[in-house]
Amino acid sequence: MTELQPQTLPTADEFEDWVRDIGDRGLASARELVDTFKKQPPAEPLAVLQAWNDIQLALGNAASVVAVFSEVHPSGAVRERAEAAMQELDAFATELGMDVEVFAIIDGVDGSGLDEDGQRLLERTLRDFRRSGVDRDDATRERLAVLAEQELKAGQELSKHIREGVREIRVAPDALAGLPQDWLDAHPAEEDGLVTVTTDYPDAVPLMTFARDPQTRRAMSMERLNVAWPANDAVLQRLFGLRAEHAKLLGYPSWADYDAEVKMIGNAAAIGEFIDKITDAATDSATRDKDVLLRRLQRDRPDATDIDSPDVNYYSELVRKEDYAVDAQLVRTYFPFPTVRQGLLDVTGRLFGIGFTPVQTQTWHEDVTSYDVTRDGQRIGRIYLDLHPRDGKFKHAAQFDLRPGVRGRQLPEGVLVCNFSRGLMEHDEVVTLFHEFGHLIHHVLGGDQEWVRFSGVATEWDFVEAPSQMLEEWAWDADVLATFAANEAGETIPADLVDRMRKADDFGKGFQARTQMFYAALSLNLHLRAYDDITAVVQDLQAKYSVFPYLPNTHFHCAFGHLDGYSSGYYTYMWSLVIAKDMFSAFDREQLFDAEVAGHYRDRVLVPGGRKDAADLVADFLGRPYTFDAYASWLAE
Repeated sequence: MTELQPQTLPTADEFEDWVRDIGDRGLASARELVDTFKKQPPAEPLAVLQAWNDIQLALGNAASVVAVFSEVHPSGAVRERAEAAMQELDAFATELGMDVEVFAIIDGVDGSGLDEDGQRLLERTLRDFRRSGVDRDDATRERLAVLAEQELKAGQELSKHIREGVREIRVAPDALAGLPQDWLDAHPAEEDGLVTVTTDYPDAVPLMTFARDPQTRRAMSMERLNVAWPANDAVLQRLFGLRAEHAKLLGYPSWADYDAEVKMIGNAAAIGEFIDKITDAATDSATRDKDVLLRRLQRDRPDATDIDSPDVNYYSELVRKEDYAVDAQLVRTYFPFPTVRQGLLDVTGRLFGIGFTPVQTQTWHEDVTSYDVTRDGQRIGRIYLDLHPRDGKFKHAAQFDLRPGVRGRQLPEGVLVCNFSRGLMEHDEVVTLFHEFGHLIHHVLGGDQEWVRFSGVATEWDFVEAPSQMLEEWAWDADVLATFAANEAGETIPADLVDRMRKADDFGKGFQARTQMFYAALSLNLHLRAYDDITAVVQDLQAKYSVFPYLPNTHFHCAFGHLDGYSSGYYTYMWSLVIAKDMFSAFDREQLFDAEVAGHYRDRVLVPGGRKDAADLVADFLGRPYTFDAYASWLAE
């Protein structure tokens, strides 16, 4: 059999035309396949599903490409062309989801003779059609199509404002006392004697962690919490209104209920219950650790009665340094970016029994590195790592599909998009890199599927973070870190330092959980009913769920990009963490590279993609249903 080849990317001056052609060809191919499907419906049940799979593959291939390059390409023209193509593809997908002729053909399939995967595909496809509104009257379907188009455009507008809404502060060099020397060297004073610091992660996070001057930290907090304000306030109001109408037309009490129906959690009420359950479980730890921060702040400012966001990271770092003997500036000397990137590949390759071979191929930017992923000597996919910030690029950290994998037809390809420094990394950034790479591994290992519907990270949305969150554990293990973490002198990071780092990291886990529940409650509540003033909702929910007060005159929601892709489902991070802690309990902390356990996990949880419900995947691995116990025990430690 001929080996499957990854797709070839164009040269820089060909990219805009290539992206346009990808969208046009994908759309034309899908239309042609649909026309044939309706004019000459396959006679056999399996043939019907295969024809539907071809349609979905044509759409999926095009949509994946334009979605990636609308977020990462350095050319604004390419990004705009990709956004336009995405709108065209999404409009057709919406039209297809409400095509009564196509639905009738698939609905008429007798699935009794299909295998388990085929029956699952049939059931999921019919469910998707009904959730699209295929069984509604003509006027309703027409309105749903309009809403879907407007929702996509609003989401794109939201993301664009965040991408392009970078803010900055300009301060005198002495206002940056406390920052690491390599950071200071990378931020020289300009002709007027001032230093420019942007809200991009590599600039802002070290400043918020190490800058001794409270006014500098406060100035940066104000800018970070006002990114995309006021533009995105109006965009979000429009987006929430569209989603509310969408859900109502389909017979759901709220968008949150519509969205939760296909997740593990099931409904909006259960989301609220989960948020409150985590909030209660975290309260004692959160209160205890916040008191520690406040007492440390009062040593510097005796009149302080509370501590807010401009001081939380800085004083958390001081507590870890003074109480746990963990100096983040020392720690980062063990994590130069090139070494961490190679260490990540080595660790995950050993853990999952795969290899990463560097590939010299055309990409969209000189920063991007490419690797073929191999298993048992066979190429099983390709990955691209785009890990440094630049103008117009996606501002957070995420994995994007570049191509879904389909057995015997095409290899899975994925892109990891982050915004890390080119020099020394904070250990938190190392953890983030492991986390996001977990999604990429899931996409590739789960990409050997007959049906594109089940390829890669295709489980319920509130499970997709669990494998990534579990992989973070390897970034906290001394033996694992010893394989790549070393300073300029070649000295490996000491095991006792890693032990102190882990204990120091546990400091604040309660108030961090409460902060996450604030985000989750905001995500949920904004999709339960309409509000005239979103900032007031932010303020109210922060007071209820976070232990830190609202910073006046800020508008966090405007840069909260998860309100687009995750909509009402931000709770999924914590839901997944509960499952991740339980799955990790199957590993021996003294033998994290145990081939039998890791292989069992790989083959039972990652390789199946979406062929089973997430709860069943976890039960297959653990030999029992997942529980809350491991998470509760960790939180109480």
